[in-house]
Amino acid sequence: MRASLIQIAVEAGESVESRRERVGSLVREQAGSADLVVLPELWTTGAFAYELFGSEAEPLRGPTYEAMAKAASDAGVWLHAGSIPEQDPAGPLYNTSLVFSPSGELAAVYRKIHRFGFDRGEAVLMGAGEDLVTVRLPETTVGVATCYDLRFPELFRGLVDAGAETFVLSAGWPERRRAHWTLLAQARAVENQAFVLACGTAGTHAGVPQAGHSIVVDPWGEVLAEAGAGEQVLTVEFDPGKVAATREQFPALKDRMLGLRTPGR
Repeated sequence: MRASLIQIAVEAGESVESRRERVGSLVREQAGSADLVVLPELWTTGAFAYELFGSEAEPLRGPTYEAMAKAASDAGVWLHAGSIPEQDPAGPLYNTSLVFSPSGELAAVYRKIHRFGFDRGEAVLMGAGEDLVTVRLPETTVGVATCYDLRFPELFRGLVDAGAETFVLSAGWPERRRAHWTLLAQARAVENQAFVLACGTAGTHAGVPQAGHSIVVDPWGEVLAEAGAGEQVLTVEFDPGKVAATREQFPALKDRMLGLRTPGR
């Protein structure tokens, strides 16, 4: 299976409309060279451009949906279209990921569960999703996650229990915590014996330099490919069958102890 992670540069001065058009072209360029294409988190606005979330929020089936559905269909690829600030007519803003099939049909919607910012930014501006999301591709079952989710191993355990063999994560991860990005991507791969495809952004979001360094990790924690700091298309070939082989060869997941008691209870 071949995957292309498009590490988009988000810079001030480029309009959302221009970036949307440019990204659509980059997706189309993957036709014939990738089965799965992955985009970063909040690439329309920038993950730290909090002041733009409200003004640039879209309905689920808004302009980014339309552009990315068309790009997926034109390229004939599965497309994790990163995430957008979604304006739910019946509720708050959400950090929402869209996954499209090679025919351009909407295959999955994931609203980010763990919102970053503590008492500001995304944590107060956006609502929290509640549902784990998996997507069955012909070659593998994908579990969907977004950026800050990477710090919460229980989410990934839940995705494994739902059948996930490959984690696909979009992010806008800051450069100052890049060491955590690499470490956590490898940890999630090793502990769940799964592939991790983690796509970040380049550039500077509202004054926050981005880490870049999109990464693909195999079930043993080996880094198969890693991008640099700038805008880049990272393409890698991997064997989804390695997940089952790893879990059979080293069946650690079978030794999970569930329902452990808290002392004193």
